Amino acid sequence: MKKSILKLSVFAMLFAGVAMHQNVYAQTNQTDQQQTESFVFEKEVYDFGELKEGDDASAEFVFKNTGTEPIIITNVRPSCGCTTPYYSKDPVAPGETGVIHASYGTKGRPGHFNRKITVNTSAGNKEIWIKGNVQRAPVSSAPGNNSMLKTK
Repeated sequence: MKKSILKLSVFAMLFAGVAMHQNVYAQTNQTDQQQTESFVFEKEVYDFGELKEGDDASAEFVFKNTGTEPIIITNVRPSCGCTTPYYSKDPVAPGETGVIHASYGTKGRPGHFNRKITVNTSAGNKEIWIKGNVQRAPVSSAPGNNSMLKTK
């Protein structure tokens, strides 16, 4: 009889622990989702299309604070060194918009690119993307320092 009561007690404690864990997880997940939804980008992907090697490639990402608290951008991290982000460290009030600028260095980088930029804020994190295709610059037809062309 004591063994049955002990088994029943252990089962009840395990069941209560699992239920509490699921409730805490659901509350945390809901809080994270609410924070992430408190700012919305007008466009999360900027497609440059076709670019020539050496061209300026700058994008502007506008977001709106749809929450009830000011949002502070704490960090903007590109996925590689070829992308340079610029952003304001001033808080963005509820209902106001903020801007993140991103420049891509096309020189010496022919071909398709698709780069992620991670935006960390006081209201959560989001990813924005830049993409496009860089056309190789034409090779100059002017002779360089060619020793065969030198005359005596």
